[in-house]
Amino acid sequence: HGPGFFDSLASLVFFMLLGKMFQIKTYSFLSFERDFKSYFPIAVTRINPDATEESVPIYDVLKGNRLLIRNQELIPVDGILISEKADIDYSFVTGEAVPITKKSGDKVFAGGKQIGKVIEMEVLHSVSQSYLTQLWSNEVFQKKVQQKHKTITDAISRYFTPILLLIAFAGFGYWIFIDANTAFNVFTAVLIVACPCALALTAPFTFGNILRIMGKQKMYLKNALVIEQLAKVDTIVFDKTGTITTNKKSNIIYEGNTISEENLLLIKNVLRGSNHPLSRMLYDFLPEYKRIKIDDFQEITGKGILAVVERNEIKIGSSAFVESPVLEISEIEKTALHIKIDDQYFGKFVFQNQYRDGLEKLFNTLSKDYNIKVLSGDNDGERAVLEEILPKDTELVFNQKPEQKLEFIKNLQSEGRNVMMVGDGLNDAGALAQSNVGISVSENVNVFSPACDAILDASVFSKINYFLKLSHKSILIIKMSFTLSLLYNVVGLAFAVTGNLNPLVAAIIMPLSTITIVSFVTIMSNYFSKSNLE
Repeated sequence: HGPGFFDSLASLVFFMLLGKMFQIKTYSFLSFERDFKSYFPIAVTRINPDATEESVPIYDVLKGNRLLIRNQELIPVDGILISEKADIDYSFVTGEAVPITKKSGDKVFAGGKQIGKVIEMEVLHSVSQSYLTQLWSNEVFQKKVQQKHKTITDAISRYFTPILLLIAFAGFGYWIFIDANTAFNVFTAVLIVACPCALALTAPFTFGNILRIMGKQKMYLKNALVIEQLAKVDTIVFDKTGTITTNKKSNIIYEGNTISEENLLLIKNVLRGSNHPLSRMLYDFLPEYKRIKIDDFQEITGKGILAVVERNEIKIGSSAFVESPVLEISEIEKTALHIKIDDQYFGKFVFQNQYRDGLEKLFNTLSKDYNIKVLSGDNDGERAVLEEILPKDTELVFNQKPEQKLEFIKNLQSEGRNVMMVGDGLNDAGALAQSNVGISVSENVNVFSPACDAILDASVFSKINYFLKLSHKSILIIKMSFTLSLLYNVVGLAFAVTGNLNPLVAAIIMPLSTITIVSFVTIMSNYFSKSNLE
């Protein structure tokens, strides 16, 4: 009554707003952490004033810099085309698949994908990678998945309010015949102490924190849904070249007729426009030569490169693609790039693949809980080596074209499997998009495909099992948090209905419940992230 009423009311409103402010502040903190720390790494090739090329992070690119864009690479920033001509596919942005032709001096926009020979452009604006982050999150690339925990939260929320009102009115109806003051206290305390936000915050805060933790450990997820999908995976399909093999350690041997300096110059300049792992390795292996103009460039996925340089037709790729006259029947076929200039077959560059550190241990660990399969576009020359390294029940499938990889994933899904595809993001785009979870292993961060659900830095490839285990633990944390918040509501309502809870005390407890849930989720996710999950 009197001044005391307004004092109590002011305190009540203060504590309720305090809880709301805490909720908003925590949300904005998690959002900032996600935006600032969990950006996937995008790099571009910058051409320095001395004509040398270096790979730099997108945020180091400044206005006036000159960039090199290879076949199938995304244009990361707005700029002016310096090269004579470019065909750019803007389907990621506009949905229109027909490439747009640009001429020298034309403006090119971020988000387009370069098709054909290598181009050079000058940067108009230094820009953060937020635009490409938005592109990655575009609903065009979202998969139709059941959001189990969102469904649970929505189901509880749907019944929470009517049940709460029913309890409040029932309590009021009971106490009004005994004590009017207690009846109004019970009615108010029930409405205040019940905390739906504790239930609603459980899944978003858990997933938000796990996203942040994985981002710090170089596993960059598209969104929180991917964590839930990771926890459902039962089959893992690995690509071979550029995924379980490293692009940096291959020993390259040339077998065939002697190639002149002039022809090596042609080969080096043709390879400059390709982003295929084998092309990048051979490009780095060959000595540096002067730059020459490429007249025509086509990269046929799964086959090789067809280019015209100074009226010379150059074919680089598989033996079938270059129509190699050498039939390797007696020896096991090896991973190789065959060379044909005009109508003359010269020979092949053979790659002695180096497998990633910790591969054998990783596969042995994964095989205990998952079905493991390895797909490769190469021939089966390394079957014996792989069979020695990998667990006995690992299925090895060779000579797979991109469309066959996609079909392989579809067949597994038709059998009821939840499939995670791990590829290099270039030739595996279709399979990555089809899989339940598509992970692109990034050793060359210039290669970015919006088709994937996650980008894994190649340096933490051996931690794939850790990330899968962490996704399972996040589901466990959500279940524990649901139980905790339901328990809080049951206990709080029991005290409120029996008239043992003052509305002002309820207003103090309400934000404390939110703090408790957020603290629990944060502590548990940090604990599991630091514990040994291997």
